[in-house]
Amino acid sequence: MGAIAVAVSGGADSLLALALLREAGHDVAALHGLFFESGADGERLERIGAACKKLRVEFRAVDLRDAFRRKVVDPFVQDYARGLTPNPCASCNREIKFGLLLDAALDLGADRLATGHYVRTDQSRTGRLRLLRGVDSRKDQSYFLSLVPAKRLERAIFPLGESRKENTLDELRKRNIEPPLPQPSKDICFVAGDDYRRFLEASGACLPGPGPIVLEDGRRIGTHRGLWRHTPGQRRGLGASWSEPLYVLELDFERNALVAGPASSLTNRACEARGVNVLRPFEEWPEETLARIRYNQQPKPAGATLRDGALHIRFHESAGVPAPGQLAVAYDRDEVLAGGVIVRPDRQSSLASNPQLD
Repeated sequence: MGAIAVAVSGGADSLLALALLREAGHDVAALHGLFFESGADGERLERIGAACKKLRVEFRAVDLRDAFRRKVVDPFVQDYARGLTPNPCASCNREIKFGLLLDAALDLGADRLATGHYVRTDQSRTGRLRLLRGVDSRKDQSYFLSLVPAKRLERAIFPLGESRKENTLDELRKRNIEPPLPQPSKDICFVAGDDYRRFLEASGACLPGPGPIVLEDGRRIGTHRGLWRHTPGQRRGLGASWSEPLYVLELDFERNALVAGPASSLTNRACEARGVNVLRPFEEWPEETLARIRYNQQPKPAGATLRDGALHIRFHESAGVPAPGQLAVAYDRDEVLAGGVIVRPDRQSSLASNPQLD
C-alpha cells in the first residue's frame, strides 16, 4: 500500500481528496471500510474500484462491520433508549475511521490516512498538532472530529481543508471523474432514509413508552409517545398544542416526562461535558473562547474551563438548549481546544419535586 492511504467511501469528497494527493505526487492508495450491510456492497465496491483504477491507484477494502455495529450502532440505540441524543458521526471518527481503519492502513504499510473531511491541521510554534476549522464555514467538520485524540490526528491528512464544498463536483468533472455515489452522504449513514425513529423501533431495543408533556411549572398539557422521539430544542412534532409555539426544554428520563416551553424559555447559557478530548493544554487557553453545542451552529463567544475532568462552557448569550449526548466543543478562533459529550445543561429541573407527575 502507498505511503498515504486515502479513505474512500465512494462519495465526491473522498474521491477528490484522492485525486488531489495523487496529482501532488504522493504515493497513495485507496482504502474502503465496509461499515454496515447495505444490500449493494458488491456493486459499490466494483464502482469504487473502477474509479480508483482510472486514477491509477491501488484499491483495497477492509471489513469493519462487526466493530462498527459494536462501537457505533449499538451505543447509538442504547443512548436513545436512555433518553440521550447521541452523535454517531463523532463516535465513528474516533473509534472507526481514525481508530480501526487507521490501524488497518498502518498494518498494510501506509504511514498516514487521508479523508475527505472539510477540516485542517497544522503545527503550533512548539510543534503541537492543531485541529482547525475548515475554510468552508458552512461545511466545517471540526465539530465531528473533536473527540479524536491528537496522536491519531497526527497521522491524518485533510486535502479538502482549504476547499469549498460547492466546488467539489466541478473539480471532479474537470478531471473527468464521476463519483460512484454522487448523492451527498446522509446524516446517519446506517439509517435508511434518515428515519432514526423507524430504525430504533426495528432495533428490538427496550424503548421507553408514553408519558406526560408538561410546562415548566408542572402543568400537564399532553402525552408524548416516547422520549426517544424527541430532542432538546425541538419545536415540531411535540404532540401538544398551546397558545404559542412550544419547544422541548428537557427530557426528564427519571419521570419519563417531556418539559416544554415557549421560545422565551430557550435561555440556556451553560453546559457540562464529559469524556473530554483536550487538544491544547488548558494553561494555554485564552480567557475568552468560542464554543458550539451542535453542528449546525456557528461558534459563539463563551467562557470555557476544565474542572474535575469535565469541560464547562458558559455562553455570553443564549445558545439554545444543550442536548445530552451531543458534543460541546471549545475553540480559540479556528483552533479546537477540546471537545466532550454533553451530560447536562446548567439549569435546575422544574420537575424535581412536582406532585402533578407522581
